[in-house]
Amino acid sequence: MSRTLKKIAPVFLVSAGFVAGPVALPNLDFQLTGGASTVTTSVNSAVAAELPKNQPIQTLADLNQAFVRIAESATPSVVTIYTETTVNRPSPFPAEFFALPFFNMPRQQPGNGSKQVVHGLGSGVIVSADGYILTNNHVIDDADTISIMTADNRKIPAKVIGKDPRTDIAVIKVEASGLKPIAIGDSDRLRVGEWVLAIGSPIRENLARTVTQGIVSAKGRANVGLADYEDFIQTDAAINPGNSGGALVNISGELVGINTAIASRTGGFEGIGFAVPSNMANKVLNELIRKGKVSRGYLGITIQDIDENLAKGLQLRPHEGVLVGTVMDKGPAAKAGVMTGDVILEFNGRKVTSSVELRNAIAIQSPGANAALLINRNGSTRTVNVRLDEQPDKPAGATEQISKAESGVLGFTAASLDEKTAEQLRLKANTRKVVVTAVQASSPAAMAGLRPGDIIISVDKKPVASFTTFSDAIKAKKSGETLVLLVERGWNRIYFAFKL
Repeated sequence: MSRTLKKIAPVFLVSAGFVAGPVALPNLDFQLTGGASTVTTSVNSAVAAELPKNQPIQTLADLNQAFVRIAESATPSVVTIYTETTVNRPSPFPAEFFALPFFNMPRQQPGNGSKQVVHGLGSGVIVSADGYILTNNHVIDDADTISIMTADNRKIPAKVIGKDPRTDIAVIKVEASGLKPIAIGDSDRLRVGEWVLAIGSPIRENLARTVTQGIVSAKGRANVGLADYEDFIQTDAAINPGNSGGALVNISGELVGINTAIASRTGGFEGIGFAVPSNMANKVLNELIRKGKVSRGYLGITIQDIDENLAKGLQLRPHEGVLVGTVMDKGPAAKAGVMTGDVILEFNGRKVTSSVELRNAIAIQSPGANAALLINRNGSTRTVNVRLDEQPDKPAGATEQISKAESGVLGFTAASLDEKTAEQLRLKANTRKVVVTAVQASSPAAMAGLRPGDIIISVDKKPVASFTTFSDAIKAKKSGETLVLLVERGWNRIYFAFKL
């Protein structure tokens, strides 16, 4: 599916053989491309050859030779992955949509109802001598058959061990001898500016195990929209379609990332590539091998970042901690006494600087683990101890978007949630509740993210028990003041702050 925005390029998520969906980032396409110093796996692993560590660099020739050694060490551990998927529907785009033959996508005549086989090409990394291979979930997802081509040109059938769409990581396995596993490095120790090599099979199979060189451009990239849990390494090492699932290695020849996506206006490489960190991939690898699924810690809250308006309206420090919205009934946080409006400052002794960071930190904990939260509640701090549950497979409830309508002088209109209004907004009637009925386009309320259908729970931290209490609170506000609303949207509670 696709979405066209005025005056900017359409944005696509392109996975192995089909367009998966849009990502909202102006003018850029995000295209899926196909502790200790070394983190070891729990499988039968072996280090791939002697790593090119601690080699003195005294001349340009030494530097050149160092890159050669890195490539020679890591490249035999990278494989090309071939997939075949039988589909009963036409492809979302014709094969010529792509400038280069990334996928072999047989055409299907409209309305003939015949099946077609879509061939996909990607990359993978051997991580154990007994045949376990890391790759991206989007490379092998829904494939009927999977096979790999090794560096010594052996084509071997593979089976899926497990998939984790939330990180876009998958594990496959082959039965073969003489495989050369890569050493897995510690991605937490990777620094911005370090040299890295990207290795994979871009564009077509005769370009297998292409090696490109660049640096780590950034770490901790999130909110990209490619996976539920994002902590991407950004690199300017050239990554192209087909590189998905390939290796990002450091100057020691260790795996530090699984190449996943590029940001591009054209569909080709433009200097911005993303890789899943090796520590995240390694945890998923071990979980999938042991249990066939990934178990994650669950706190039972929704959280959001504290922007300038929220900080001013709630008398908080901007960008210090994260704000708690919904607290799930009978969830771990509720049992420990966490409340809507609390600000989480620390998680297990580490400062919390963003909601993405905290969400990832909770997720990597094992169900049943104990966690300590330092929270700020109405200006006073306290420590809350929580025993984490296992994250459910699917979030409870869903959010439904309502069409925009004309708004009033505040930038939005609200009404008692009577039968008529509830029917229009597809909500359950409750005259004691107040609902946003319309939001004016480009108003501060709209820019803050308020939507029709949002149930107003409080105004400036004062509970709304009826439309009368809501109206009285609004009348007390003056132009230029900051309005803080706590709203209920589906199963979620969210704070919004904006100037009137």
